[in-house]
Amino acid sequence: MVDVLVCVKRVVDSSSEVVLTQDGQGVDGRFAGFTMSSHEQCAVELAVQIAVATGGTATVLTLGDADAVEQLRSALAVGCTAATHIVADPSRFGPADVAREIATVVRDGGYDLVLLGNDAADTGDFQVGIRLAYELGRPVVNGVATVVVEDAEGVPSVVASGDGPDGHETYRAPLPAVVTVLEGGVEPRYPTVPGRMKAKKVVIEEREAILEPAGPKRVRLLLPPPQPSDVQILGKGADAAPAVVDLLERLGVLAR
Repeated sequence: MVDVLVCVKRVVDSSSEVVLTQDGQGVDGRFAGFTMSSHEQCAVELAVQIAVATGGTATVLTLGDADAVEQLRSALAVGCTAATHIVADPSRFGPADVAREIATVVRDGGYDLVLLGNDAADTGDFQVGIRLAYELGRPVVNGVATVVVEDAEGVPSVVASGDGPDGHETYRAPLPAVVTVLEGGVEPRYPTVPGRMKAKKVVIEEREAILEPAGPKRVRLLLPPPQPSDVQILGKGADAAPAVVDLLERLGVLAR
C-alpha cells in the first residue's frame, strides 16, 4: 500500500494571451481562465494509478488562495481521494517557501511518494521538487514520464522512466521518494459528471502556512533599447575603391 501526495498549482491557461502584471513579476490572469499545468495533470493521473495498483491513497495538495480549490476539485474528480489546501497568497511564496510548506504536510501525513510537475507553468522555477527532497532527506528523480511502484523482495521502490540526453533512461529509487513528472507518458483522464459530483462532496483539509515566506526574490531584467546604426555611403562602382581602402586602413585591416 503506497500513499501518494500529488502537488498542483493554479496557473493561467497558456492557451490564452499571456499578459504580465504591471511589476513584471507574474502572469495577469484576469482576462484568461485558470487550470493546472499539463505536467501536473499527468502527475495526478500517475498518482491515481499508483494508489489503485497498490491499494493506497492519492491526496492532492495546493498552496494558493480560495480560488485554488477549483484545481483541487478537478483532481478529486479524476480519482484523488483527499485534498489539502494550504491557504495563502501564492505570490508571496518562492520555491524554497513552497517546498518547506509541502514538507510539513508530508511529515504530518507520512506519505510514501510525492509527485510534482517538473516545473511551474507560470514561473518556470524547476526548483520545488529538488528543494522538497532536500528538506525531507529523500531521493528524487526529475523530469520523468512514467512512474510505477514495484516490490522487489519485500522492499518497495519507485521505478521512473523518461527521455534523457542520451536516450531513454530508467531510474529506481527506494521509497519514500520524490518524483517530478513531465507530460507525455500517460494520458490524463477527463472528469465525468459522477466524478465531479463526488468531488463536490469531499471535505478539503485547510491549513495555514507554517513559516513566514522569504518571497520569490526574482530579478526583473529589461531589454536595452536597440542601438541606432550609422550607414556611410562610400561611393558607387570603381569610384568607391579609394574610400574603401582608406576605411580598411583606419580599421587596421590594411597596413599603410
